[in-house]
Amino acid sequence: MATQLEIIAEQQRKEHLARNPYDQNGGYNREHPNAVSDGDEKGKNEIGSSKDIIERKQLVGKNPYNENNAYNSGNINALSDGDEKGKGQIGTNGTVGTLTDINEREKLISKNGYNENRFYSAVNRNALSDGDEKGKGEFDGKIGSSTDINERKALTGKNRYGNQNQYNSTNPDAISDGDEFGKGENNGRVGSLTDIKERTSSVARNAYGETKRYPDF
Repeated sequence: MATQLEIIAEQQRKEHLARNPYDQNGGYNREHPNAVSDGDEKGKNEIGSSKDIIERKQLVGKNPYNENNAYNSGNINALSDGDEKGKGQIGTNGTVGTLTDINEREKLISKNGYNENRFYSAVNRNALSDGDEKGKGEFDGKIGSSTDINERKALTGKNRYGNQNQYNSTNPDAISDGDEFGKGENNGRVGSLTDIKERTSSVARNAYGETKRYPDF
């Protein structure tokens, strides 16, 4: 005996099947009128519905390219002939780019101080350190722009170390001799004056030492 749930389910199934236009006698498949593009909005098949067809015709009508005027590398609208469409070079000596591209290139080239007759290279005066702000390459023993050279001289003037007073592990400013400069070990001392004072203060506060180590059992 069917349950109440099964009875309701069977009723619902019959109602849905009654609304379905497709059945065993008219199943929906690729050959059904509602699946074939026959001028209505239902079937699309390989061509589309009536709306698809109309839209396609409108787009094709706007497209200037077709079987008789294909867009390719030889099409006039793909070549740089002085308009804004094509950019491809014509021949071996033709221009490249749209009209805007060409005009912008000419403006930039006119601003450039270097050209085929005046290359920028390692020996160009604007690449050499000759006392101006442009070149920085070594020239006559100098390196850097005028600003670089002046800054180097200013910093070198502030540096108290030099050929006659080189900074190394034995320089007074590198060893611990009671000032704030050196920290290297010297006669049993290590660190600057502040380091030594801090260490002495910490050791004095430490309840443990060489005679009373931690832990001291």
